Amino acid sequence: MNTTAIIVSTAIVSLTFSLNAMAHSPSKEECVEAGDFIRNAALSRENGMDRTTFITKITDDFALIKSFPAELRWFVQDTDDEEFLLKAATEVFEHPTEPDIHQRNFLSACIIRISQLKITVDMIGPLGMKNPGNEH
Repeated sequence: MNTTAIIVSTAIVSLTFSLNAMAHSPSKEECVEAGDFIRNAALSRENGMDRTTFITKITDDFALIKSFPAELRWFVQDTDDEEFLLKAATEVFEHPTEPDIHQRNFLSACIIRISQLKITVDMIGPLGMKNPGNEH
């Protein structure tokens, strides 16, 4: 493998590592629980809660949750989790449908997210990254 290819491969792996090194990979159970939360958001919408009130409340909750150490938090352990859950909650109000459908869509997206994070982590070796092209 030539030097340029090694440098480019190393840069790509390093970038992937740096972007995902701190990303929290939720468990399947966390995805199910967060899916329940999204279903409850849709039920709140059906019972008259408006988008602004709900999003303000969830944003305030995120601020409170951040006062606890990440390892003690449920689901919203980092900014990626926060953005992921907020996007799904916003979807409940911007594109209303049945609560069970919102829950199912969220759960599917969450499982896909877990898979993507796992693939990224699997690319990284025990010392921070694998050396592309050095198979011997």
